[in-house]
Amino acid sequence: MVLWDHIFVSNHFTQLLDPLLPTDLVITGVVLFLAGLAAGTVNSIAGGGSLFTLPLLIFLGLPPTVANATNRIAVLSGGIGASETFRRSGLVPVSWLKLAAPPALIGAVLGTVAALMVPDLAFQRILSIVLVLAAGWLFWNPIRPPDEGRHFPPAGTARWISRTVFFLVGVYGGFIQAGVGFIVLTITSANGLDLIRGNAVKAPLVFLFTLATVVLFTYSGMINWGMGLALAAGQILGATFGVRLQILKGQDWVRHVLTLIILACAFRLMLMG
Repeated sequence: MVLWDHIFVSNHFTQLLDPLLPTDLVITGVVLFLAGLAAGTVNSIAGGGSLFTLPLLIFLGLPPTVANATNRIAVLSGGIGASETFRRSGLVPVSWLKLAAPPALIGAVLGTVAALMVPDLAFQRILSIVLVLAAGWLFWNPIRPPDEGRHFPPAGTARWISRTVFFLVGVYGGFIQAGVGFIVLTITSANGLDLIRGNAVKAPLVFLFTLATVVLFTYSGMINWGMGLALAAGQILGATFGVRLQILKGQDWVRHVLTLIILACAFRLMLMG
């Protein structure tokens, strides 16, 4: 069991998996891989994959703050797959990334520092509230139809407002991540981008600021690398598949299924708290 402990758990939390047999660890790995596959697909189409992978990590026994850090490995890997697929398709709006990335990176660093200071129970309660709000967001579906004439970032005062908004997006993404894709897509759709181009902004943007959060969480010893890598392996495949599926099938069916899953996770977390 010593070898499995070192593979699946950070040094601070090896006691969590001591009672598990190797068979249990294999099953856990398979569950995480499949969850990552689903999350990567969902993230690429509509966003929100972390809204069920983060609770899943908690249900599997990780402390909420460790689950929050561990989930970033999967988000990072999914970002690689989706960003590369969009890049090959020539769909990434570089001008939007130049606007959004710098303030989002700064915000993400501050949000991650805040996440490192929050106790487990408080974080679990915050996550429960976020899940309920995200389900309402999905039901409301504030993504607007695209304006075919507006593919460029705003200028003048609106540009500085956009930078401030993306800074706040980074703070939220650094703190909890779950649902940040919905926020980015709402911003891009409000500025006239269609869903595909909005996702082409979201994928590399989230990848960039998640890279910063992973560095900070790693330095703090908060990441469970074994569980994170199992989740990531599925997510990188799901992200690549999801980008292609989005172009063919759209997102409405994903939105309805995801709403039900998120509400179930929120209810379970409230019972645990």
